Amino acid sequence: MPHTFDLLVIGDANPDVILGPLTSPLAFGQREQLVGSGALTLGGSAAIMACGAARLGLSVAFAGRVGDDDAGRYLRDTLAGRGVNIDALRVDPSLPTPLTTVVTRGEDRAVLTSPGTLAATTGDDVPAHLLRTSRHVHAASPFLMPQLARALPELLRVARSHGAVTSLDTNDDPSGRWEPVALAPLLAAVDILLPNAYEAGRLAGPGVRTPRAAAELLAAGGTVVAVKNGAAGALCHDGRTLVTARSPAVVPVDTVGAGDSFDAGFVAASLAGLPLTDVLPFAAACGALSTRAPGGTPAQPTWDEALAHVTRNGEHQP
Repeated sequence: MPHTFDLLVIGDANPDVILGPLTSPLAFGQREQLVGSGALTLGGSAAIMACGAARLGLSVAFAGRVGDDDAGRYLRDTLAGRGVNIDALRVDPSLPTPLTTVVTRGEDRAVLTSPGTLAATTGDDVPAHLLRTSRHVHAASPFLMPQLARALPELLRVARSHGAVTSLDTNDDPSGRWEPVALAPLLAAVDILLPNAYEAGRLAGPGVRTPRAAAELLAAGGTVVAVKNGAAGALCHDGRTLVTARSPAVVPVDTVGAGDSFDAGFVAASLAGLPLTDVLPFAAACGALSTRAPGGTPAQPTWDEALAHVTRNGEHQP
């Protein structure tokens, strides 16, 4: 059966309102605080990743759920305008579209999300024909979508049985629990795991003190684990070999969504058949370049632009 899309992305989509930088503690008591900039932009880890992959030249489909409201229409129009197929983006007639406010402070940020349709998203929102015919299937933010999270292991197994490579970016667990029993079936269905350093540590469990140790532990079963480590770059372990990469020198304007753009670069370079020693620095370049403008998508690079900014200074350690 011919491939329908290079990439199917499953997960979250919401408008982001990004405000900052905040230079003093967030004040309540009806105090009004002024910040230097604000932006309304496309948000959601899955949505940002989908746009980044389309920008890199992949044919991309998105599966998820939004509300029948202005925010949902904004998401559908924006995704489609960036080249993402939205035929499988379901419109929920009764629940609102998720909304997120991001308050930045230096390199850190606080994220407030109203989940809306996220909690109602299920495995039935993912068309079976896309699982059967996409070259790669990526899922994001399962902790925000508990019903979908329960269905994801089987969805990813179906995709793998039809020849797809699977990947996952867990993002944060708002509950703080990071329950290993619940996560085990999902992680077992994933070929490529794409956490940041904090998430890798939580996934690896207590006693794991470094991103390298977390990646090595998580990759022991054969999963490729690529850990995003902010200004320190990234590292990747495939169960046998550690690869590291530094990010190109970029003056960051806004780091929101940089990890999702990294994910897009990692998947695009993997689909192009590049070795991990080239995939990781390419992904690091995609993540770094995305920080040049407010929001996760406006500064996402093309393939040629990312390639021109690859920093070839990683280590290759058996």
